Order: sequence, then C-alpha cells, then structure tokens
Amino acid sequence: MPQFSRRGFMAATLATGASRAVPIALRAKKPRVVLELVYDKALGMMRAVERIVR
Repeated sequence: MPQFSRRGFMAATLATGASRAVPIALRAKKPRVVLELVYDKALGMMRAVERIVR
C-alpha cells in the first residue's frame, strides 16, 4: 500500500468519490422535452406546447 500524506489521502478520497458521483449526476440532470396538446380558447382549437421536465 502506498504511503499517503494527509493531503494525498484527501485528494485520493475526493477523486474516488467524484468518479462515482459524476455519472449519476449527469444521468439525473438530463432534461426531457414533453409535447402536450392543450385547448386554446382564443384560437378555438388545440395547439402543441413543449415543456421541459427535469
């Protein structure tokens, strides 16, 4: 096992934690675009509305 200084141990621990957390964070933050049909009274017809859902 390598000899770590306190600073080296903290850096290695943070790097390991970041490598595990970053893919989960990227997967969770992906926004979705949802297309909805709503009735517009002013137009008197249905129209498409895009919403961004996080």
